[in-house]
Amino acid sequence: MTMSPSLVRRIAIGKVIGLGFGLIGFFTIPFISADIGIHPRIGVLLWYPTVGAVIGVFGIFTSHPVLKLPMPWWFRAPVIGAWMNLVLTFFAYDTMQTLLLAMFGPAGAMSSPYWFVAEGALIGLIIGYLATRFGGEGTSTIRD
Repeated sequence: MTMSPSLVRRIAIGKVIGLGFGLIGFFTIPFISADIGIHPRIGVLLWYPTVGAVIGVFGIFTSHPVLKLPMPWWFRAPVIGAWMNLVLTFFAYDTMQTLLLAMFGPAGAMSSPYWFVAEGALIGLIIGYLATRFGGEGTSTIRD
């Protein structure tokens, strides 16, 4: 049985995988740093399903709409994940810095909050692969 491409399925897969990563973050943050309150934890819990939904929606584009350059899923999804986490880093820089300092120490090589951008790219790659594999991609996902 072959499933037809579906935008709704892409978005649902992205949100479910994102929720999984959000739950991992929600439950592991207290073990890393007890100084982080409940609000940033809830923010992480809700952030990654949003990233997954955005990656799912952007699966209809297989080329850049203006430049007409190809945008395969393995390029598009990590760029979206990295961009979304860059924005998150700008909004929650101090909280993320506290978290990474607790994990790696002040002299640690990975103590910069901008490592969350690389994390977003990796999570985006995983979400993009699964959404494309099981939900399809391109304009065929929006046709009946």
